[in-house]
Amino acid sequence: MTFLEFIFYVLATIASISALMMISVKNPVKAALWLVLSFIATAGVWLTAQAEFLGLVLILVYVGALMVLFLFVVMMLDINVSQIKEKFASYLPIGILTSIAVFIILYMVVGPGHFGLEKYLPPEPFSAGYSNTEALAIPLYTEHAYAFILAAVLLLVGIVAAITLTLRRQSTTMVLYQDIDKQVKTNAKDRFKMVKMDAVVEHDIPKVEEDK
Repeated sequence: MTFLEFIFYVLATIASISALMMISVKNPVKAALWLVLSFIATAGVWLTAQAEFLGLVLILVYVGALMVLFLFVVMMLDINVSQIKEKFASYLPIGILTSIAVFIILYMVVGPGHFGLEKYLPPEPFSAGYSNTEALAIPLYTEHAYAFILAAVLLLVGIVAAITLTLRRQSTTMVLYQDIDKQVKTNAKDRFKMVKMDAVVEHDIPKVEEDK
């Protein structure tokens, strides 16, 4: 086993364990942090495959931007954890069957018979003038331009859906809402009120002489 293969297996193990912890922890914030660790380990795997641009984009975009947005969404959704736990037992058999089916499909696709170091040799090292960004950008904006635009539209739909979920009406005792139309139509007399009070003159307080 070479040093590069050892690094690959270490990073792949970290990514797998982080993904398992992400779906098993109860706190959504901790789950997001485990997902961040999984992203970082996956970026390291891409770096070993000489995909430097994808690895850096995964860290900068997903970890630096999307995960922060995800944490804000988790905090704004006000998820009722107790209500989710009540329905957990009823969905447990379906979840187990789905997990087994997914595991079988993954084994059929990436199993030893179809995927492995014996089937796919490590990539040959590129020359010093090779640009990983250029090799990715040319087919992305030419051959796969429509798929790229469709992915952008799907991300936009996801953002709109997240905003719609956070803006659902709740009890006014829990959330304070702003009525923009009412605020615009407010007059100055409703905002500011003059109160007349009699002047109160305070008597001078006698000074207490300090003990010499």
